Amino acid sequence: MTAAAVIFDCDGVVVDSEPIAFDMLADDLAAHGLNMPRHQMETELLGGTMRGVWEKARGLGADLPEGWVEAFYEKLYARLLLGTPLVPGIEAVLDALDAAGVPFAMGSNGSPRKMEITMGQHGGLLARFKGRAFSGQAMGRPKPAPDLYLHCAAIMGVEPEACAVIEDSATGALAAAAAGMQCFGYAPHGSPPLAAAGAVLFTRMADLPGLLGV
Repeated sequence: MTAAAVIFDCDGVVVDSEPIAFDMLADDLAAHGLNMPRHQMETELLGGTMRGVWEKARGLGADLPEGWVEAFYEKLYARLLLGTPLVPGIEAVLDALDAAGVPFAMGSNGSPRKMEITMGQHGGLLARFKGRAFSGQAMGRPKPAPDLYLHCAAIMGVEPEACAVIEDSATGALAAAAAGMQCFGYAPHGSPPLAAAGAVLFTRMADLPGLLGV
């Protein structure tokens, strides 16, 4: 397709924060009586909100107390502040979109504070998304609801069907489909759930400008 606008997820697409978060989450859940293999965590928990993780983990037998979400977020923020790398090649993708005059925005299920912490470590990255980075959690309509992506399209003044979404989770791909948007799934190691949710998979950010027609 030739995208008129592009909407990026944050974690796992722009910032490489997922390995950090999942390592911490695995340890924390184990400490509360729930041992989940990494592949199960990525299938069942990737792309959701921490409140959703709390609810699902409790349903699976984890002894998570009230207040766990807030406490885990504080630990996670402290760890992310120590250093969160960018996804390799993402800055070149943003440069290509700028050069082609294609607007872009961000729609994340993460909190606004989390986006500020992770993106704020990398030069002018926050400025590149200034006024166009939105949290489904803060909106009260997280993915897989389409509202977040529809809001991004409206802010950019582009019809939903002309937007491309860049995701790494099935939850996000379902949100894109519900919004009537083409989804491209960043999956360096493959992702059957992401493909099953309708995303066109790619493994290198260097390939994305071509897929977007820029």
